[in-house]
Amino acid sequence: MGLNGIQIFKLTPKKNCKECGCPTCMAFSMKVAQGALKIEQCPHMSDDAIAQLSEATAPPMKTIKIGTGDGEFTLGGETVLFRHEKTFVSKTRYAVTLCTCMDDAAVDAKLAEIPKVDYERIGERMYTELVYVNCGEGADAAVYTALVKKAATLGRTLILGVTDPEIAKAALAEVGASKPVLNGANASNYAEMSAVATAAGVVLGVSGADLNELYDTVAAIEKLGNKNLILDVTGADVKATFANAVQVRRASLKDQDRTFGYPSIINVAKLAKGDAHMQAALTSLFTMKYGSIIVMEQMTYAEALPVYGLRQNVFTDPQKPMKVEPGIYPLNGGDENSLVVTTVDFALTYFVVSGELERSGVPLNLVINDAGGLSVLTSWAAGKFSSGSIAKFITENVEPKIKCRKLLIPGKVAVLKGDLEAKLPGWEIIVGPREAVQLVKFLKEM
Repeated sequence: MGLNGIQIFKLTPKKNCKECGCPTCMAFSMKVAQGALKIEQCPHMSDDAIAQLSEATAPPMKTIKIGTGDGEFTLGGETVLFRHEKTFVSKTRYAVTLCTCMDDAAVDAKLAEIPKVDYERIGERMYTELVYVNCGEGADAAVYTALVKKAATLGRTLILGVTDPEIAKAALAEVGASKPVLNGANASNYAEMSAVATAAGVVLGVSGADLNELYDTVAAIEKLGNKNLILDVTGADVKATFANAVQVRRASLKDQDRTFGYPSIINVAKLAKGDAHMQAALTSLFTMKYGSIIVMEQMTYAEALPVYGLRQNVFTDPQKPMKVEPGIYPLNGGDENSLVVTTVDFALTYFVVSGELERSGVPLNLVINDAGGLSVLTSWAAGKFSSGSIAKFITENVEPKIKCRKLLIPGKVAVLKGDLEAKLPGWEIIVGPREAVQLVKFLKEM
């Protein structure tokens, strides 16, 4: 059985295996090729064979881990260029930058702002995961280390932007245990920086004046035995950076060139310095193409809301729709005496409907039950948003908590009104409008 050009039945087994080359082994090989099993699970494979096959079957982009504990993140490991081909694996992480060129007041103000963006959306925590600490021109080890230590008090994973090996060594002596990224290797210092990163056991960020220099520098670092890398593909301008990001990803995934098979850092703070709106737009662009870490000057709700929403959509398995947790969601100060409104758990429907309900200003309780993550008509046609499922959820979860006995259902499933009245005695079933945008007028007139 062939797998990436290697004949499994020709590899030396640990012991005699009567099944070598038989359909059983071939079935095992197919499962390995499909990712269902790991090659290490074969009890008859020699250590050398396992090493060869593990290398051959590994994703073309290496999986890298940074940080520790709750701040540990997985980068890379991607296998496709486009989300619709399969799915993206490791979501983009966002960083806010600090610099030794900033005064203490500016640093303190930014450190105080970072924790303010921290909220939950569809079961996912949205917050600034990383802090990029840049060593500005003229800063010495003492100044930079002091800034690094101050940034570490925030409890976020750090990226150390420093090209001087001695300064890097001093900073890692303080925060190396938290496994930050050391971003500072280039064609002139790669050997020294690789030695510092390897000694500390941290990921090394590599940059180059152009893609050719970046490629040669990565190849040279790999010859030193260091493959714990991340590529800083930030160019002189947006056009160059976009080209770098796309070409590096295509080289690793399409051309199977493992020299470029590493995740990427993109520093939009450099590309649009002082322009928060442009940085947010570029962050959206490079979330899709193809930043593993994106560095911004700041992250407020104005930037966070669209960026995190986009990331959640891009890095969600397209075969598994995003769903809202079933439950009762009071809106506009709704209490036990407020109107009950129900809709499906499909995330898009929830956010559209809840937005219009909030805009109405009417106190109410939005009830979400499990509808399979489908839209109203689709879930109704599939039998997941039925009179039976709605009535069961109302009886078990709503009636013990809510005194109001008025239930507003979507207009698109008006056909459920009769069945619901039969299954929920004592409840007044109200058929709402067919479109969410009509809810404001409908509720105010009620």
